[in-house]
Amino acid sequence: MTSSNTNKRSALGKGLSALLENANTDITSNNNSSDTVGSIAMLSIDKIEANPFNPRTNFEKEALEELRDSITTHGIIQPLTVRKLGNNKYQLISGERRFRASQLAELKEVPAYIRVANDQAMLEMALVENIQREDLNAIEVAISYQRLLEECALTQEQLSQKIAKSRSSITNHIRLLKLPVDIQAGVRDNLITMGHARALVSAGDEEFQIAIFNKILLESLSVRDVEILIRQGHVKPFQPEDLDTSDQKKKSSSTEPDFSGVQTVFKEHLSDKLASKIELKKVANGTGKIIINFSSENDLNRIIEILNK
Repeated sequence: MTSSNTNKRSALGKGLSALLENANTDITSNNNSSDTVGSIAMLSIDKIEANPFNPRTNFEKEALEELRDSITTHGIIQPLTVRKLGNNKYQLISGERRFRASQLAELKEVPAYIRVANDQAMLEMALVENIQREDLNAIEVAISYQRLLEECALTQEQLSQKIAKSRSSITNHIRLLKLPVDIQAGVRDNLITMGHARALVSAGDEEFQIAIFNKILLESLSVRDVEILIRQGHVKPFQPEDLDTSDQKKKSSSTEPDFSGVQTVFKEHLSDKLASKIELKKVANGTGKIIINFSSENDLNRIIEILNK
């Protein structure tokens, strides 16, 4: 058996650590690269190949389709991580589910962190420097923490010392990445605060988390309000009187830059009719979705009854 075959066999099943620690799997370790370690670049999706060391080969079709729909609506929240192979080619280090779902969504480009194996110290410095920026939202900070722990093989205690943050702060941020992607996007887009998101993590059930998240957006709930709802363990279905139908609200909605006046009026009309929040989502190719939000199974049944009349 050749040495290269032995190296490949020993790497199988080790995933990320195998790519980062085994110099024999890195054909660019001796090459100069103009790509900035730790930065994000938009890469053509057909220039990226799957990770041959990924022990996971089966991906549930329905889950990928759900992720595809989420990417179509919100974009890719957490970029892929790739390493440069030369000749304008890249290989996945992590993010294969996002990569496959992006293919299903027929994206032409995806955001990615470009790595050259054996650049551990450079990556670590770049990420630590990135965390010190004041304009990062809580999700971006959480992603940076996670990359330092996973890709730089740091413990939470070591990370705490490097960035002068408490371990509890690091843990609280990383827990945000367990939230449903809609809520992560809400944090990223400043629709809710870190305090709201931390409270939602403790809500447990994903359906309950989404119901409270929608209620936060609709009623501008405080963090204290959210904590009370979570302790109560249920969310009251939306009622017509819960909706903000003031002239100021309608004026704000009518100035949405992405939709014509007719489209905005339709959105408001449907929202009034169903007594629920309606979202119109567009993507670059002109396609999109009409999203009807509901807070519980009973609320969904109420909406279905109205639509069936």
